[in-house]
Amino acid sequence: MISRNLLSRNRLKALFILMVCGGALMGSLAASAGTAVETAFGPVTISAHPERVVTLSDNSLDAALALGVKPVGALASRGGSDIPDYLKAASGNLPLVGSVRAINLEAILATRPDLILAGPDITRDQYAKLSLIAPTVVPKGNVMSDWRVSLRLYAQALSKTGEAEERLAQVEQRIDTLRTRLPKGLSISVLRWNPQGPVMMSSHLFAGQLLEELGTSANALAAEQVARPQTDTLSLENLGKADGDWIFLATLNNDGQRALAEARQQPAFTRLKASQANHLASVDGQIWSSSSGYLAAQQVLDDVEKALAK
Repeated sequence: MISRNLLSRNRLKALFILMVCGGALMGSLAASAGTAVETAFGPVTISAHPERVVTLSDNSLDAALALGVKPVGALASRGGSDIPDYLKAASGNLPLVGSVRAINLEAILATRPDLILAGPDITRDQYAKLSLIAPTVVPKGNVMSDWRVSLRLYAQALSKTGEAEERLAQVEQRIDTLRTRLPKGLSISVLRWNPQGPVMMSSHLFAGQLLEELGTSANALAAEQVARPQTDTLSLENLGKADGDWIFLATLNNDGQRALAEARQQPAFTRLKASQANHLASVDGQIWSSSSGYLAAQQVLDDVEKALAK
């Protein structure tokens, strides 16, 4: 005899499949009058001016909000239970459709999206399922690719290319101005202090790209990280490899000052020239090690200006 629970699960599964098929048909009809954008998984046709947008990464959420679009669904950030704090002022409360580590397809479907903006780490299998719900845009490259390329792709999908170019011009102008106010030849290290110990963030990530454009030089170990976003956990004996004229200490929660205080208790940390010169700054790790986009760029530039500008 079949249990009621099993029947209920089978009915829910059948309903989910029917809704996906129906959503795919509606999406195809709507997109037939739209334009094609080139994505990591080939061309995707999108209807003009999509209204119900789901974002599945911090960078796509940043892009949507920077371009004046409030999504109908988003993901909780890495290491958090909600969207990144720096985006909450622009977004207000957003329905969550999973986390960076676990996307909830049924929750996405329930938002009835007409466009899904995903991050570059979406797998082909995930893409295949998402594209049944709505046209899904995945940028080419990876987390160390040029952040401007992703922003322009998202903007094209949102029919906001003009607004995107305005935002990028604002960032360029601010970089040009701030560069003239920074000491020449500074080497910068970006560390994330985890409970297991510190890791060095690659200088090819979003924040490192901005730092290079500001005229600073990357730590040698950080520059070597071309295939991975960070090093393995550094032992205290190897902590000297993370040194620089300045160290920006990124944490994935609001406890940055406590992490900095704990780091200062380590003799190996106090021997670093940046520590001895008190050239240390605590910054938001959600931005400095996990996000990218116009709003994130403004925050990184704020942090650099506060710490380094004359």
